[in-house]
Amino acid sequence: MRSLNYDLDDRPPLAEALPLGLQHLVAMLLGNITPPLLIAGALGVSAADRALLIQLVLFMAGLATLVQAYPLGPVGGRIPMVMGTSVAFVGGLVAVGRAHGLPTVFGACLAAAVVEVILGFSIERLKRWFPPLVNGIVLMLIGLNLIPVGMDFMAGGKGATDYGTISNLAIAALVAGVVVVLHQWGRGFWSYGSLLLGVAAGYGVALSLGKVDFAPLATASWVSIPTPLTFGLEFHWPSIFLVACLYVISAMETLGDIAGTFAAVGRKASHRELRGGLVADGVMSGLAALWSAFPNTSYSQNVGLVSFTGVASRHVTAVTGGLLVVLGILPKAGALFATIPPPVIGGGGLIMFGMIFASGAIILHQGAPWNQRTLVILALSIGLGLGAELRPDALAALPPAVHGFFTSSLVTGGLTALLLNRLLPESRES
Repeated sequence: MRSLNYDLDDRPPLAEALPLGLQHLVAMLLGNITPPLLIAGALGVSAADRALLIQLVLFMAGLATLVQAYPLGPVGGRIPMVMGTSVAFVGGLVAVGRAHGLPTVFGACLAAAVVEVILGFSIERLKRWFPPLVNGIVLMLIGLNLIPVGMDFMAGGKGATDYGTISNLAIAALVAGVVVVLHQWGRGFWSYGSLLLGVAAGYGVALSLGKVDFAPLATASWVSIPTPLTFGLEFHWPSIFLVACLYVISAMETLGDIAGTFAAVGRKASHRELRGGLVADGVMSGLAALWSAFPNTSYSQNVGLVSFTGVASRHVTAVTGGLLVVLGILPKAGALFATIPPPVIGGGGLIMFGMIFASGAIILHQGAPWNQRTLVILALSIGLGLGAELRPDALAALPPAVHGFFTSSLVTGGLTALLLNRLLPESRES
């Protein structure tokens, strides 16, 4: 780990804070716009509405980042943590949206956000429920659940007339290749900005091949203040239950990121910091739903950037939050991002999804004892989770009240890991 250049409350000069904040924006931007693009693509949302969704998620991610840096009462942890649209919700929200439409998606996100707020205020009593064994399995399932989505985008987008063409696969391969080469052998910005640079390279090739549609950009206005209930709200109890389970998973991710952030400054997070960070995650996700944006969570890549640079100042991430808010009131910016073709997103997205799985495997390897108990929990959680996702017809005969627990690999596998970890006795085997 690098030596600490700026601590949590240090204020770098503005000439340094601005580029450092921009650096955080570069690290998270693609990750923040990919979930709305994935959800919108899977639900067949129009190009104009895709651009609007991107505008809204940028705006709410900025507000959530500012609240983490500068708390409002118990909401926020005074943490240098960049918030953004959570990829963990993509699979579940696509399932809800396909069944009931976008208003039900936002209704479920609003109603279920209270779960994470409760977890935040109860963190001291609930921490033992979320050890590295459970957190690692959940992250692995998130990655596995999203890899097929990444493959669809690499091929051109599910249902596209040019699905699987050589040109689409070549563009995706170019993006992935540039990202890997720059990440491994680049220095400074060329390394930590490799994902953005890979997307830029793929976008350039797609543009030359006539695969970029600028129609959304031409019709978008320059300035627009986001307003609440843009897509409306509807409530459906099974959908709320599914999204509530995803908030539990998001809470696990946020707790891990808070721990990683404070590891960079050489200490553990206090109870107040853990509580404030988790409560802010829930409250700001609920507000995001009111503004027709998807739930927010902490961004792990920015936690890594804190460790890499030795800059842990919350005032720097507040600059990032301010930049996101500015982008969120410029519809042209959202429309520009909406022109990114699916293969470009897929080339970078597949790496992102694979990295989520790899991060879960690392957490599991480093934090859980490798004994028979661990292997049983891992095997059943992954087996049931993927089985329910890949062969849903096998469980169709279950009573409706029971079948609701097998609607998603994340819900099935995550709850299996959570329950088995509490039910199976700790093994003495090391």
